[in-house]
Amino acid sequence: MKVTANSKSVLALVGVVAFMTVMAWSAVPFYNWFCKVTGYGGTTTTAERSSDVILDQTMIVRFDASLGRDMPWEFRPLQTKMEIRIGEVGLAFYEAYNPTDRVIAGSATYNVAPFAAGNYFSKIACFCFTQQVLQPGERVQMPVTFYVDPGIVDDPDGKYVNSITLSYTFYETDLPEDAQVTSADPLDGQETTAVN
Repeated sequence: MKVTANSKSVLALVGVVAFMTVMAWSAVPFYNWFCKVTGYGGTTTTAERSSDVILDQTMIVRFDASLGRDMPWEFRPLQTKMEIRIGEVGLAFYEAYNPTDRVIAGSATYNVAPFAAGNYFSKIACFCFTQQVLQPGERVQMPVTFYVDPGIVDDPDGKYVNSITLSYTFYETDLPEDAQVTSADPLDGQETTAVN
């Protein structure tokens, strides 16, 4: 079989398109992995337990909340800031409220600012690790347990950080199959605490 110049061009073009498709598909997971490993872009780390070292130096942690486009919940931090010692475990709460007459599921994305602190802000437990489902009129308080790794004081950029802002944005997601639908008055203000 004779391969013509046109056939070679078509094969090369198909190869380029296939390569670009694979790269486009893998770019987001690779970027997310890179950010988690390096703390780039303010991505925080996770930990199973706190640091064994607690310094006398303190860090101010500020809390921020926002909603994605078309997310009908109300969402806010229950404290605007706290001062903790570096290495000490902190516990903060956020509150979400579903004022609608339908069940809504949501997932939270997060980051910290300044970006230099991302690799040193470690979450032990967080509502952002799992999907949250709120019934009509349900209000929940959601905890986040965290600490600032003492390694920040030895980092050339991190050692000048004296406050960190932890930001969450909630987006509406598809309901899980096992989501229970209950009838509730959206104004009854029922309150629960999410444990994650």
